[in-house]
Amino acid sequence: MKLAIIGGGSVRTPRLIPSLVRRAAQLDLQEVWLMDNVPDKLRLMGGLCETLAQRYHAPFQLRFTTDPREALRGAQHVITSIRPGLEHGRALDERIAFQHGVLGQETTGAGGLAMAMRSLPAILDYAHLIAEIGAPNAWLYNFTNPAGLVAQGLHYAGIERVIGICDSANGAQHAASRYLGIPLRRVYHEVYGLNHLSWTRSVQVDGYGGAGEEVLPGLLNDEQFIASTHMSMFAPGLRRWMGAFLNEYLHYFYHRDEALAALLNKTETRGEEVERLTNDLLRQLAAATDPDAAIHIWQTVMGQRGATYMAHARHDAPRPSLEPIEQDDEGYAAVALGCVEAIATNTPLYTGLNVPNNGTIAGLDADDVVEVSCWIDAAGVRPNPIGTVPEPQYLLMRDVKQYERLAARAILSRSKELAVEALAVHPLIGSYPLAEKLISAFLAAHHDLVGEWQ
Repeated sequence: MKLAIIGGGSVRTPRLIPSLVRRAAQLDLQEVWLMDNVPDKLRLMGGLCETLAQRYHAPFQLRFTTDPREALRGAQHVITSIRPGLEHGRALDERIAFQHGVLGQETTGAGGLAMAMRSLPAILDYAHLIAEIGAPNAWLYNFTNPAGLVAQGLHYAGIERVIGICDSANGAQHAASRYLGIPLRRVYHEVYGLNHLSWTRSVQVDGYGGAGEEVLPGLLNDEQFIASTHMSMFAPGLRRWMGAFLNEYLHYFYHRDEALAALLNKTETRGEEVERLTNDLLRQLAAATDPDAAIHIWQTVMGQRGATYMAHARHDAPRPSLEPIEQDDEGYAAVALGCVEAIATNTPLYTGLNVPNNGTIAGLDADDVVEVSCWIDAAGVRPNPIGTVPEPQYLLMRDVKQYERLAARAILSRSKELAVEALAVHPLIGSYPLAEKLISAFLAAHHDLVGEWQ
């Protein structure tokens, strides 16, 4: 097997190496190609990956390139995790949003659309290249933000063998596994919604669909469990009202004013913080004198970055750990590589993914990309039927999905008018004149990457 990672210079790429080594024999993994269009990042992060591959005695060849055609030629599976405009682009998006008095998070609302303006066309170009020179029936697994909106646009463009990946879709599964001290493979969850806008209504041990032991109600009434997860960010009354495990990004909707006030009060935005930490990491890696020092630097800076994630919302609550309790729980790497393994070896996997609705959630269109629990194997992806969901959740989901439909079509057609309409219907914007100002500012700030829109 040949696996290509587009955006291989990402600071998160080294996390994939141990998991790839563990799966290499079963996958018959021969080549792993890391491609990135930023040579310095590829050199530094690739060096870390090479060190880890040697230490874990990787049986596959690790290759590096800035040429996407070289990476994708004959690849059966492709992971995309790119950031057009780099961290500075994210920082610009946030500052523009804050200057207009709205949230600027890179996957939510105004910031999400600004990111999608850059990321969707780039991922679509790679998808077309995969179809041209990749292996027959190659699969694309996209991590690039905003993952749900990007997946929506790809499906509108006719790209079928694509799966939107986000580890937050499985937050309840991981939280229950760690709190109960049981392996992840024994925990089955029913998540539904959109990317970064999802709820989990059931968590069962040793079965699903009523066949296992239902544990979610007890966990939601366990203050120790709540305190150990991001659920502590949400008001107690809200938790009772929802009766579900909430995706952490719902904080921006249910605690909008609180979140915005906290973010506006910070001297450094999250994007600026990530940009600073990333630049510090690259500078330190460039000066590192040996592989051990480089690995220590990377672990330290990534720890700093993780520790401040959504700090404005968490207050004193700890961020849930992404470290595994067992080898079968691989955190970030588990979703993408688990999907690769399931398809390549016909080993069924149950996990949360972003895929076309096709009747999974009542009231949404068949071609709406939704975030739901799925079974995946060599035959493809089978979403877990959800049916009707509570009206307050459905109404929010419906409004955000209408935004995603308009936004995806706007980006594919390069239509400024549709982009304004998209933001105007978004629950966190809701103003046409404001939407006009935001779109004009984003197009001006990123003109070199997005070009002219009509």
